[in-house]
Amino acid sequence: MRKLVAWCVSALFAGTLSQAAAAWEPGGTPPRLESNSVIVVDQEQGASLYAKNPQAVMPIASITKLMTAIVVMDAKLPLDEELEISYEDLDFIKGTRSRLGTGTVLTRGEMLKLALMASENRAASALGRNYPGGFPAFVAAMNKKARELGMRDTRFVDSTGLHPENVSTAQDLVKLVEAGLKHPLIREFTTSESHYVSLEGGARNRVLTFNNSNGLVRAGTWDIGLSKTGYISEAGRCLVMQAQIATKPVIIVLLDSWGKLSRIADANRIRNWLEIEMGVRDPQPVRVRATGPRVHKYLRSRHDGRRVHTRRM
Repeated sequence: MRKLVAWCVSALFAGTLSQAAAAWEPGGTPPRLESNSVIVVDQEQGASLYAKNPQAVMPIASITKLMTAIVVMDAKLPLDEELEISYEDLDFIKGTRSRLGTGTVLTRGEMLKLALMASENRAASALGRNYPGGFPAFVAAMNKKARELGMRDTRFVDSTGLHPENVSTAQDLVKLVEAGLKHPLIREFTTSESHYVSLEGGARNRVLTFNNSNGLVRAGTWDIGLSKTGYISEAGRCLVMQAQIATKPVIIVLLDSWGKLSRIADANRIRNWLEIEMGVRDPQPVRVRATGPRVHKYLRSRHDGRRVHTRRM
């Protein structure tokens, strides 16, 4: 009899948990998004609210820098140690430019902030180069961390994301965002709107302003806990974010989006849809910038050999 009662209580408890876990899920018609690979995850339930090609392996551009930051933080390297931009940190892959000239000296902490907030390639390169064992050891640590996080379809080859062989999936990048959220400094740096850097040299000192590469952070209309953008021609425009939408914490991954503002428009479409589904926004037409048909630039650039101008982000 006791076993029967215990089983009934256990079944009732399990049923209650199951109902709680499935307490909410969006209905209606999901938005049409321009990004070619998307996933939106409810952090509380661990459930996917929206998915579009979430297991497609593709280049991730500067989203790579999020793993760069995690490896630096895990190594507990001194953030006040001064690092110098060298010739090795110049971009010989895409030819991107930087205001951090060779000989620029900043602390590791400042390099980390510029790499995360402004997607500064030379800063990210300097972080990898000054890791114990240099670039090879740093890239090995990045891939080891990916395996530890269960990112089975992810591979890193540099600390900047400039190389198109830095690849992952939207599904894997949810795990990367979750790992980044465990570091308060990464959360702070990725959501800072701007940062001022004083450079000494010449007749006078210069003060440079670096802004966050995510326009949603700069606009201040979202409650964002972590953010990282990415762009090279092979990857399209990418964005990963952790944000609070109404009362729900979510992780959003947008990969291979075409059009300068398409990833921003996709993020806003997702938020509007979820707010309507949660009853905190009245259904109404949402105006977004129209975009033309998407041509997958990764495949095109690989096969026809044309050089495509790329930008940092």
